[in-house]
Amino acid sequence: MTAMPNTAVPLYLPEHAANPQRSFALLRAQGPVGLAEIDPGVYVWVITDYRAALDLFHDTTRTWTKDTRGWMEYLPPDSPILPLVQWRPSLFFADDEEHAHLRKVLTDSFDLLDAQHVRDVTRRHADALLAEFAHTGRVDLISQYARLLSLMVLNSLFGMDDEYALDLITAIESMMSTDLRTKAAGEQSFAKYLGTLYQMKAAKPGRDLTSWFIAHPNRLTQNEVINQIQITQGAAYETLAGFIANGFLRIATDERYRGTLTTGNLPIQHAIVDVLWTDPSLAMFSTHRPRRSITFHGRYIEAGAPVMVSYAAINTCPYANQANDGHRSDRRAHLAFAAGPHECPARSIAEVITITAIERVTMRLPDIELMVPKDELTYRPSPFYRILTSLPCRFTPRTDSGPQTVPWSQRTAPSSQVAPQSVGLPA
Repeated sequence: MTAMPNTAVPLYLPEHAANPQRSFALLRAQGPVGLAEIDPGVYVWVITDYRAALDLFHDTTRTWTKDTRGWMEYLPPDSPILPLVQWRPSLFFADDEEHAHLRKVLTDSFDLLDAQHVRDVTRRHADALLAEFAHTGRVDLISQYARLLSLMVLNSLFGMDDEYALDLITAIESMMSTDLRTKAAGEQSFAKYLGTLYQMKAAKPGRDLTSWFIAHPNRLTQNEVINQIQITQGAAYETLAGFIANGFLRIATDERYRGTLTTGNLPIQHAIVDVLWTDPSLAMFSTHRPRRSITFHGRYIEAGAPVMVSYAAINTCPYANQANDGHRSDRRAHLAFAAGPHECPARSIAEVITITAIERVTMRLPDIELMVPKDELTYRPSPFYRILTSLPCRFTPRTDSGPQTVPWSQRTAPSSQVAPQSVGLPA
């Protein structure tokens, strides 16, 4: 990369987590494409302009590749960035016909998911988690609800019995440990979980995502199926957990929504869209690399140099968020799920899960509120995610929450402390 590193805006420090808009302003001062440092000594170009992002997403001239081989090899083996950009045979790192071949399996399979079924699954697991803490009068909605719920729902939608949710949760949390031995053990456990899932569904298909991946006419190999599951679960976990937490925070602290917590879907849906515009849990990704040296929106970019898109920055750039009498002219025109051929294939499902998860909390615990002022909450330092470190809340204790039916009710519960890393790749 020919640009001087001293012009790069650091996006991995606590200062960025505390005030991302300052970082975006510094990046925009460089133009539609600015230089950022995402880990010590790791530099990428970052798009902060809405129009430039659309041009990238919809480029059909084969200017760009999603293949990270040739760049990821330069990252230190212990870099927290590496797991997110490490090439795998999945749709997130594929181009052209290969990408279309893999993506169709996912889009067709997600289309088969009935929204009411997704709601029912989310409600069932949400109620099980609520039963564990509703009698206490307080909860950390990150560690005790959003993180666990995301993985419990994913476990079910991919066709595993509830008893395997604990295996998935334990594996994922171990993979996110800063201890290398624990992380390695988590990777082995996750591989075992995925292998068991594939074998069970290959032997006895059901109405679930794994069975549909396997049976799809595109005839993926076992390795391809497992990689699509791995990348989808990894992408969904962090994003969903943050989506639920950020959505609840908006509802709990914004007077436009706070007064109507239990009046139906519409207020929550509006809050979710606001979060996707202004505070998406997946703040940046969409790694692209130019196949040849190019000039893009006034910026010379060498062949193979990594280019990422800051969804949070492009959604808040001056003309991305036009208002009309207090309402956006096109509320769903945000780019929090990317756009074009690489748009997240599970966008609608993610919204159903998030809305349902928030509904269950606000319906079962109608007086729930933050235990600390909003400005005292902190976010994990990360160039990619906008996720709270904790979300402590209080409410009137309830004793009518039903039986405790989470998978670990009769076993030792997993640790709720998660290191600030990611297990997979965002969409």
